[in-house]
Amino acid sequence: MSEPLVFLPGMMCDSRLFEPQIVEFSKERMVCVAPATGFDSIKGIASEILEKTPPQFILAGLSMGGIIAMEMVRQAPSRITKLILMDTNYKAELPEVSIKREQQIRAVKEGRLKEVMRNEIKPNYLNEGSEKEFILNLCMAMADNLGEQAFIDQSKALSFRYDQTETLKKVKVPTLILCGLNDRLCPIKIHEEISFLVKNSTLHIIPNAGHLPTLENPKATNGILKEWLM
Repeated sequence: MSEPLVFLPGMMCDSRLFEPQIVEFSKERMVCVAPATGFDSIKGIASEILEKTPPQFILAGLSMGGIIAMEMVRQAPSRITKLILMDTNYKAELPEVSIKREQQIRAVKEGRLKEVMRNEIKPNYLNEGSEKEFILNLCMAMADNLGEQAFIDQSKALSFRYDQTETLKKVKVPTLILCGLNDRLCPIKIHEEISFLVKNSTLHIIPNAGHLPTLENPKATNGILKEWLM
């Protein structure tokens, strides 16, 4: 049996973010999705996941999941055999974004989670395409499933995260970096910088995709993952 593959979802997403990948790769290896919930710090979430994962595994994180993945590498580099970073950001939060998150937290505490997700967050995630409305509705369902407290905790965790430049410089394992061609949230430039920092890395740009290529273009995403994991 091949090495286990652990996926880490983005903000207010659950295992459905990786459904096409679970279907494809569970044929050949153990695949699991670790929830990015339960703590209001990236460090806390990463530590909790490390306590519940196999001794060694392949780690794949998208967006906030990628941020958590980098922290897991920082905490336990010997446990991760391969690293996959998708549509993510290695830098600390910008002050203006932290202010925006504070406003969103206040709105969510007032019972406006659906409004915040639909109007301010998820529309920025997706590429224009025939599946956009379906994926947006799926994102809303995932957010509704996780609920208000998860939004608050994840927003705080992202606001107070720290820069992982030094972590990336120390990565020794093979690393795959993926980015949707039209990702407005975590653009290609950031992934080019990650590729520069991680010496043993490969960068692929996914066409016809924005911030969620696992759902927007699963065929291309799975094809790259499959070839790289061989």
